[in-house]
Amino acid sequence: MSFLHFIVNDVLGQASILISLIAMIGLIALKKSPGQVITGTMKTLLGFLVLLAGANIIVNALNFLGDVFQKGFHMRGVVTDVGSIAGIAQQTLGRETALIMVLAFMINILIARFTRYKYIFLTGQASLWMATVCSVIGYMGGLRGTELIIIGGVIAGVMAVGMPVLAQPIVRKITGSDDIALGHFCTIGYIVQAGVAKLTGDVSKSTEDLELPQSFSFLQDTYLSMMVVMIPVYLIPSIAAGPAVIAPYANGVNYLVYAFLQSVQFVVGVYVLLAGVRLLLAEIVPAFRGIALRIVPNAIPALDCPVLFPYAPNAVIIGFISTTIGSIIGMFLFPSIGLAMILPGMLTNFFAGGTAGIFGNAVGGRRGAIIGGVFHGLFITLLPALLLPLLGQYGFSNVTFSDSDVIGVGLVFGHILNFFH
Repeated sequence: MSFLHFIVNDVLGQASILISLIAMIGLIALKKSPGQVITGTMKTLLGFLVLLAGANIIVNALNFLGDVFQKGFHMRGVVTDVGSIAGIAQQTLGRETALIMVLAFMINILIARFTRYKYIFLTGQASLWMATVCSVIGYMGGLRGTELIIIGGVIAGVMAVGMPVLAQPIVRKITGSDDIALGHFCTIGYIVQAGVAKLTGDVSKSTEDLELPQSFSFLQDTYLSMMVVMIPVYLIPSIAAGPAVIAPYANGVNYLVYAFLQSVQFVVGVYVLLAGVRLLLAEIVPAFRGIALRIVPNAIPALDCPVLFPYAPNAVIIGFISTTIGSIIGMFLFPSIGLAMILPGMLTNFFAGGTAGIFGNAVGGRRGAIIGGVFHGLFITLLPALLLPLLGQYGFSNVTFSDSDVIGVGLVFGHILNFFH
């Protein structure tokens, strides 16, 4: 098992290595020269790691924001934290989770090879979360050993194809092609946003076509406009929290200056992330044609949600803010009907909310991105609250998943197992 653990966790479990290896296979299948194979593989790795570096900058800035937001406004409740559940699962179900993840990828390849659904899911972290919910819910529902691995692997493998299939009509509208697909297990939430946006929006007025007076023309620059939005988003909760809360972060810097710098740091993270996305796509799409030609004809890579950010960067910020507003409304609304209070998760609100904003804009323009985003925030607050009692039956207290597709699988799978057991 040590060798299997090395391959699954230390090699294939590293998304950057997995995607680079797939790019290398594609380039070899295209019969590129050794130099071209090395260049394409290394640039793919570099692009993904630049993307990851940008994501880490954003994560650090959002962790600070989430903390001061909760303390500044005295919020108490449950934070969606897949890491806590994954940590527990790795201690008790590490072998089963790893084997489910491997089996799911094999099933994904088989479906892509022998059906018309050619999507290959390449977001390793999302694959791990899906394998985790399958192992945890399956085990607590009474499944063991081979039975648990096979059923969990089939569910995760089908989801790895099914979610890109569900999202692709709108992804095609966003990107203008079928070169890439979306490999992110928040897709049900994106479809909810798109549905609301289609009903309430106006697709002719895009978030990317904002007309501004000459004196505000500097806001046409995506990153400057992002800074204008994010500075008050950071300063207001920081003022509410006060210097004592921020002091452990600030290392002697004035608390408002530190909050201001964190808001700019967030924008820096977005800049780095988008640079990584562009570098990654420049390499992975041509390399994937090799796989399409030789291994899985017409294969389409399903990649993590930031690959869509360059197509509508304004929609990302609008989606983030409107999703956060919706999640705050849900935080107060759902406890009134007997559900747990789910605190806004800034990471989910940015990455899932930003992507949902792009979906909303694609089918409903600015209004769709805003109104749909509020409904998206309500939806992704409701789902964890619904899953929490089920996880409580299994001994997980005050922790729940965050991604809508993962929660959906947990709810359906868990209730089916409860019915039969």
